[in-house]
Amino acid sequence: MTHTRCPGCPDGTKGPGKYLCHGCWTGLTMAARRALKRRDRQAIDRLQELYRQLGANVPLTKITITP
Repeated sequence: MTHTRCPGCPDGTKGPGKYLCHGCWTGLTMAARRALKRRDRQAIDRLQELYRQLGANVPLTKITITP
């Protein structure tokens, strides 16, 4: 299993199939985590929404994901 850099922090790594490292994942609000866990046709859109906000330096606690 290869670990890759976490997009939410400068020195974290995330495991395969994970969006963020554990520290960043728990830094998200429960609503954001719940939305990102949903597996449906909009899952990719929600993931892109997360990455756009991370790229814009939105703090983890302020990230909102469309349910």
